[in-house]
Amino acid sequence: MSAPVEFAVWAPVPERVRLQVDGTVHDMRRDDDGWWRAEVEAGPESDYGYLLGDDDTPRPDPRSRRQPDGVHGLSRRFDPSAYAWGDTAWTGRPLAGGVVYELHVGTFTPEGTLDSAIDRLGHLADLGVDFVELLPVNGFDGTHNWGYDGVLWYTVQESYGGPAAYQRFVDACHQRGIGVIQDVVYNHLGPSGNYLPLFMPIFSEGGANTWGESVNLSGPDSDEVRRYILDNALMWLRDMHVDGLRLDAVHALVDERATHVLEEMAQEVDRLSVAVGRPLTLIAESDLNDPRVVTPRVAGGTGIHAQWSDDFHHALHATLTGEGQGYYGDFAEAGLAGLAKTLTGAFFHDGTWSSFRRRSHGRPVDTARLPGWKFLGYLQDHDQIGNRAIGDRVSATLSPGLLAVGATLVLTGPFTPMLFMGEEWGASTPWQFFTSHTDPDIGRATAEGRKNEFAEHGWDADEVPDPQDPETFRRSKLDWSEPSREPHARLLEVHRTLLALRRQHPDLVDPDLSAVEVGWDDDDRVLVLHRGALRVVANLSGQPQQVELDRPATGVLFATADEPSVDGATVTVPAESAAVVTT
Repeated sequence: MSAPVEFAVWAPVPERVRLQVDGTVHDMRRDDDGWWRAEVEAGPESDYGYLLGDDDTPRPDPRSRRQPDGVHGLSRRFDPSAYAWGDTAWTGRPLAGGVVYELHVGTFTPEGTLDSAIDRLGHLADLGVDFVELLPVNGFDGTHNWGYDGVLWYTVQESYGGPAAYQRFVDACHQRGIGVIQDVVYNHLGPSGNYLPLFMPIFSEGGANTWGESVNLSGPDSDEVRRYILDNALMWLRDMHVDGLRLDAVHALVDERATHVLEEMAQEVDRLSVAVGRPLTLIAESDLNDPRVVTPRVAGGTGIHAQWSDDFHHALHATLTGEGQGYYGDFAEAGLAGLAKTLTGAFFHDGTWSSFRRRSHGRPVDTARLPGWKFLGYLQDHDQIGNRAIGDRVSATLSPGLLAVGATLVLTGPFTPMLFMGEEWGASTPWQFFTSHTDPDIGRATAEGRKNEFAEHGWDADEVPDPQDPETFRRSKLDWSEPSREPHARLLEVHRTLLALRRQHPDLVDPDLSAVEVGWDDDDRVLVLHRGALRVVANLSGQPQQVELDRPATGVLFATADEPSVDGATVTVPAESAAVVTT
């Protein structure tokens, strides 16, 4: 049923804007702030678009909530309040003490949809994770993509099921006791289907980052650009009942204002948290190694609640695999001492020389003031797998024993643990870089750029998968027959047991970084992590090792392989295994 509806769009760039609704074109009026408005008859699912200047091609709404025909097509009205939520008993949960599971909708299931992902939530509930972190789901060109090429931030990709399916997914998660964190990208836009510059000065003048032009956060006419970002963040948390946002590459947000957009976002999200009566969390991906990112506003920080800790990942990866190329160089050279440093202070580069960057980098974390839960620790994530030449997981090179050791150090450490989908069973499927750009020139340039990039580092270009080849996408889908087979079933049980131990033993979720101690022996390849009265003993060598603890062990809580023998303070640990012992 049609009713009068006011359509509004901020478009200070064009001299004229017209509105097309269900095929009929209407004039719009402009106010002094660059907003154009028109009140016309429209139905609850009317298709509409904006005609800019003398162009008679309708463009999608920058704040479109649904794009049934893709990012180049017309927008469709969508009322998020029409959904009958079943999560009224959900009061949310804080990030502290939780475990995060990173998930890409398109490759999590064979169908690659939000509704099919609902059918796998039982697996996640049984595993014991507390949050699902979805890679970006906003509108991008094509049918499959990592999500970081998004161009319509307010939509949910139609090939995933659109916004209604998204609401069903969040609702289903909450009814199973699982929170949802949504990965969002505010530092750049994708190369295809981005019509925002036709409407607004979305990009800063002369600014650029690794992925393209920088977003206009502090230049002329940037107030409404910031509002576009802040309103989007609030939309996910309010309208879609999401519990947190993961903010992509915040170091690429160039903001010269006295109040950084991150601080402004944190303030508004904290205010919304009070209004909705549940915890809302902001997690940054930051390459700055600056603890001020996660320092509360009252203490002079931005107020972002947590951030990824790539240094912990790099140290753990280099320790387990022996890799030392690129940014792994400093971590490989440091050996177990580097891993110990990250376990006790989150950052390896805390003012030290970074050979990869060819400069000093970072500053120390005040471990007496910042708890460990503010840093996410992980052995794998989408970047550290997908940005490798062939998208190989560590399961392609590490033994089942070392995979279990890595899992033990992640899940017993002082950080908020994060798993990448399939990691819990050592998935053998790769997770490769894939795109489906509909513009043949962009698709060709993407594929050639990918191959050339790795050819410069010694790879045969023919070995690097073509991101535009649909088979690259299909290869990256999880194989759900694996968890019931060995050696996958054993590793899955290791993860389930460790996650259960975290719930049973407060020492394993104690976030006090100042209380964490680590002992190690580079020659024997042994590391001991002190977690209160518990000792986590990791033997990374190929033979059994006798490890002297600081005090007698009284029992073994958990072991990844055969149970170690205990004789007073001496623990004999099998090769490539880990154990948690009581003292």
